[in-house]
Amino acid sequence: MHVLILGGTTEARRLAESLHATSGVRVTSSLAGRVATPRMPPGEVRVGGFGGAGGLARWLCEHEVGAVIDATHPFAGTISFNAARAAADAHVPLLALRRPGWVPADGDDWHPAGSLEEAAEAARTLGRRVFLTTGRMGLASFAHIDDVWFLVRSVDAPDGPCPPRLEVLLDRGPFTLDGERDLLRRHRIDVLVTKDSGGAATAPKLTAAREAGVPVVIVRRPPVPDGVPVAAGPEEAAAWLAAYSG
Repeated sequence: MHVLILGGTTEARRLAESLHATSGVRVTSSLAGRVATPRMPPGEVRVGGFGGAGGLARWLCEHEVGAVIDATHPFAGTISFNAARAAADAHVPLLALRRPGWVPADGDDWHPAGSLEEAAEAARTLGRRVFLTTGRMGLASFAHIDDVWFLVRSVDAPDGPCPPRLEVLLDRGPFTLDGERDLLRRHRIDVLVTKDSGGAATAPKLTAAREAGVPVVIVRRPPVPDGVPVAAGPEEAAAWLAAYSG
């Protein structure tokens, strides 16, 4: 069976590793190409878009794909909805692999936001030194704010509209709790802005913020398309594929 993994996440790489070692399974991982030096999964890899839902549906048919697993980032909403339409048009089963979202703990001061724009307005009401960890692609939503200093952490340098008072920290997780504590203290951070990405790799910043009494503006993740089953981890996704193909 030919399986297409819409990837780019740690879970996608782990699933590709598992399926690549499975007899009778051919794995192709698709990466969006937004990161300059991605960590490459085993098996076949393609980089770049498909040209919308129609282009993806044609690709599925042309390459005789037997199943699609959408293991993209929880905030990669467009590709997820394109995948749902394409899989339905091509009559190919689709599974969404989504790591569970974060859950607030005692002592957390969380301020949920429905969008990056909402997060930007919330952040400026809470402090003046903001640690912004929403990724370089969303910085335009904060570019109009000139009375707040931002520390932005991302894998690659931003290349679009940015806030005028900005320091960029190029880094890639996983991050340690001691490192996050030091970062908040050294930069005198009084607000953290993040997306509800879930997972353990970047979660220490939430613990550090709780300990320091720093409020967190957290952007809610978009929903999975209606009717698409969801797996919480690679093992569950592999079991779904085995049951379907078995």
